[in-house]
Amino acid sequence: MEIRHTPEQSELGKRSAYADAYDPGLLFPLPREPKRIEIGLTGRMPFIGADLWTGYELSWLNPRGKPQVAILQVHIPCETPHIIESKSFKLYLNSFNNSVFVDAEAVRTRIFADVNEAVWRGAPTMDASIGVRLVTPEQFDQQELHELSGLSLDRLDCECTDYLPAPHLLVTRPEEGMVTETLTSHLLKSNCLVTGQPDWASVQIAYSGSQISHEGLLRYLVSFRNHHEFHEQCVERIFTDIWRRCEPVRLSVYARYTRRGGLDINPWRSSHPQAMPSLARTARQ
Repeated sequence: MEIRHTPEQSELGKRSAYADAYDPGLLFPLPREPKRIEIGLTGRMPFIGADLWTGYELSWLNPRGKPQVAILQVHIPCETPHIIESKSFKLYLNSFNNSVFVDAEAVRTRIFADVNEAVWRGAPTMDASIGVRLVTPEQFDQQELHELSGLSLDRLDCECTDYLPAPHLLVTRPEEGMVTETLTSHLLKSNCLVTGQPDWASVQIAYSGSQISHEGLLRYLVSFRNHHEFHEQCVERIFTDIWRRCEPVRLSVYARYTRRGGLDINPWRSSHPQAMPSLARTARQ
């Protein structure tokens, strides 16, 4: 299957016809490598992690034609050579609406096969498969909602003047010694690389090392406000800038973006193996 390589070739920003039958060809993989090269990442990545997707508008028909609904949870390892462009994911999920499946497990198996193929397309081997889970209506009231844990940077009353990524704002305070802390902010905003639509997120940064200036870190996160990049790429840029400029011993960056088109994307990157973060959504999600 032909791999189309650029966001401009996707359905983003274009009038789209919604498929009335299941169509895996709607998935549009985009290579991770060009944006990683742009921030100087080649060869072995300094992080592990995953992109954690939630789909709130999944529906299909049972064998008697009765609509079924579920919440979709997908995690895509950051080792995959491709991400999925989000509008194409929405169109793909909508193609299930009038398609008949035996049960929820048949839907889950189909989504697993299609998305796994798309994100690994063209790769000689698959290092790790994706994860797919369907949350059925009987489980809806078990879904968690709470904010990211950590000390809020938003408490600081600081002047912000940079609205494009400004890594020079990241500085450490070696005189404060080594620390281990978790910091959060609700003020991360970037824009879609193609359409320019705003993307809103809460972000959690956990690290061990020389203390990072809280004011500098907050001003740095605010500096993404007019930046155009996809969610996954923004988080990798944030991780890389902190890793290089502050040189922590350990670092993880986790962002929970508000949903658009029934989907939220929540990238997580870590310098070291650890349990995946909670999938609990924040109030804005």
